[in-house]
Amino acid sequence: MTAAGGTSRDGFLGNRLLIDQPAAGAHRAGLDAVLLAAALPDGTAGHVVDLGAGVGVAGLAAAHRLPDIAVTLVEIDPALARLAAGNAALNAATAGRVEVVVADVLAPAAVRRAAGLADDMADHLVMNPPFHPEDRGRRSPAPGRARAHAVAPDAIDGWVRAAAALLKPSGTLTVIFRADELPRLLAAIGSRFGSLGLLPIHAHAGEPAHRLILRGRPQGRAPLRILPSLVLHEADGRFRAEVDAVLRGSALPVVWW
Repeated sequence: MTAAGGTSRDGFLGNRLLIDQPAAGAHRAGLDAVLLAAALPDGTAGHVVDLGAGVGVAGLAAAHRLPDIAVTLVEIDPALARLAAGNAALNAATAGRVEVVVADVLAPAAVRRAAGLADDMADHLVMNPPFHPEDRGRRSPAPGRARAHAVAPDAIDGWVRAAAALLKPSGTLTVIFRADELPRLLAAIGSRFGSLGLLPIHAHAGEPAHRLILRGRPQGRAPLRILPSLVLHEADGRFRAEVDAVLRGSALPVVWW
């Protein structure tokens, strides 16, 4: 449904989560954000920080399913942040448990803190960072879309560094990323996070993974686990049953650790 001001109102989680987002120009939230939220297991509690939240789909989808979390949505674009705040209020299941902070994830630590992002504030951190490196492919002519999609080749290191600062030592980091950019993500993770679980995501069986979800702990010591893949579609294009359940609000059928 197209609303005033060049936005559309879209339904997520079986239309139980309503989201206003730009109808064109900026990055429009979709499947990646829902999968990221679904990666938080049932029973998750505490403070969840969503870095690069856009209009808030990942954080709000998590809050919709998980009644024992409070969420901070962090977004650099003030217009998207205003939409995120409106979306939090629009949905009764998330109202009162969501805060929106306008901040640049890549800003110096003192600037982040001044914006309201304190060190060790998060029990869990999720992020869907821009993952199309500027040294590959063409940059979108739309500034908002370019900022949401494209990133300097080494910028993912700054995102992971910020995540490490914001997370409590006992916390968890969950990232959705391009599968073919895994080397850059792991280089940024370095020794900052351990006990890594890696979920490859494939559009269809027999095809290379196009996305991945990586989950880890700041003080994790367990070796990397590569989990059984998640295949999104049946041969006829329909979502597989377990993916359809996620799109309607269930957690991913994954045991991370």
